[in-house]
Amino acid sequence: MKYCKRIVIHLLILTAMLCFITTLLENMQQTAKITNLLKGEDTKELLRRQQVSEEMYEKIITYEEESDFSRYDYLSAHILTEKTEKKELDAYLELLYQYHSQNIRSMQKLEAAVWGDLEYFPIPLPQLNHGMGTSFENSWMFERNFGGNRGHEGTDIMASVNERGRYPVLSMTDGVVEKVGWLKLGGYRIGIRSPNGAYFYYAHLNDYAREFREGDEIKAGEWLGFMGDSGYGPEGTTGQFAVHLHVGIYVDDEKDREISVNPYWVLKWLTQQRLYYQF
Repeated sequence: MKYCKRIVIHLLILTAMLCFITTLLENMQQTAKITNLLKGEDTKELLRRQQVSEEMYEKIITYEEESDFSRYDYLSAHILTEKTEKKELDAYLELLYQYHSQNIRSMQKLEAAVWGDLEYFPIPLPQLNHGMGTSFENSWMFERNFGGNRGHEGTDIMASVNERGRYPVLSMTDGVVEKVGWLKLGGYRIGIRSPNGAYFYYAHLNDYAREFREGDEIKAGEWLGFMGDSGYGPEGTTGQFAVHLHVGIYVDDEKDREISVNPYWVLKWLTQQRLYYQF
């Protein structure tokens, strides 16, 4: 009997040791994976792609409600690892804060800049003419060649009625006007810096809602102008492409280098947050 008890005790100890070693190895593997992910350009490219589905963002909001981690922590961990469940993301975040606290705080700040001030989709829904629809696709970094070969740093919201001056354009966030006026590539554009630090860029406008000046305060949902087809030439050039709104989002990293991020996922989520206008 005593011999059997000793065997059982030894087996229990061995099992506990194996569990400990397995957990330790898993943590080491996770830490190594995170360390590799946080290296330079790889992390920057993941941030630029900003791939977060509507469903995942909604889940992340619920994760935040029952956790000490913020939604921007969860966004950062999801973008780095593609994990979707709270338990998995919690495990990574604990390791990130333990071994790479500066990196994860930097990423959290960037995610808050991208997502923290969003309120409305930039094109409202029509109250009267329901045929005035819009559409957009993930055209991130598609090739563009006007002015030299380059990647498309934004998302184009296309008008179903190809008529300039028909679709109102609204600010997605509160903020301050940082740039306004003509650009050869962007036509009549306006750039708004939101409270958390992102720069929201609206291009190819037909005209402006009023005479905006740099430093003007803007409220989310405020009318900025009308969708158009301006740009790709000297001031006043139109007709070089179909009527649409180009949306760009830019953030500054810890070294004040501007990073362009993909607005597609932001716009997908904002389709649930739309105002109604009469047009």
